[in-house]
Amino acid sequence: MPDIQLTERTDAITLIRNEPMQARSTARLASLLDAAATVVHEIGYERLTTAMVADGAGASIGTVYRYFPDRIAVLQSLAARNAERMTHRMLTELRAERNGDWDAALSAAFGEYSDGFNDERGFASLRYGDVLDLRPATEVPALTVLAGTLHDELVGRFGVSDSPAARAAFEAAVVAVDAITAHAYVLDPAGSPTHLDLARTTFRSLLNGHFR
Repeated sequence: MPDIQLTERTDAITLIRNEPMQARSTARLASLLDAAATVVHEIGYERLTTAMVADGAGASIGTVYRYFPDRIAVLQSLAARNAERMTHRMLTELRAERNGDWDAALSAAFGEYSDGFNDERGFASLRYGDVLDLRPATEVPALTVLAGTLHDELVGRFGVSDSPAARAAFEAAVVAVDAITAHAYVLDPAGSPTHLDLARTTFRSLLNGHFR
């Protein structure tokens, strides 16, 4: 997987108990997060408990606490994993040779984002961690970081505007598209086609005055 620079964000995964990086990436940790994702998908993040995570992963409660001090740390880590996976998927589309201009590249990236609501368990509820108190108050909003990461890629590949106004418009577009897309999946489990089209239209309308 290509290196994805998310250095502006205090990544949620750093808030879990201070284990060596090698231990965090073990199959056991992955299974705990998979179990948490299933619970979040089925009943929502509000009702998740560490006991549910242990039961879903076939692990002891002690194993859960080896990695996570509490349920909030589980949710933060799951949000961080969701963000990393989706950012990778979107960057892959922005870099794909088949997407020959910024509009095509962004359209393909949006397709990945929309698909994540269906094929990434827990993604709809914990996309980039900006819910309730699941991130420190001093942290740069995750969608702001995502917008900066994607914009940098577009500047490097297509030479789009890098002005402060263009960056502000791009961030606003990312925030708006996230909200409209989430609403599309509230209205229809498969994603309301009307609202998904509106999300695409909103993105283009906010950027057309800045990107050529």
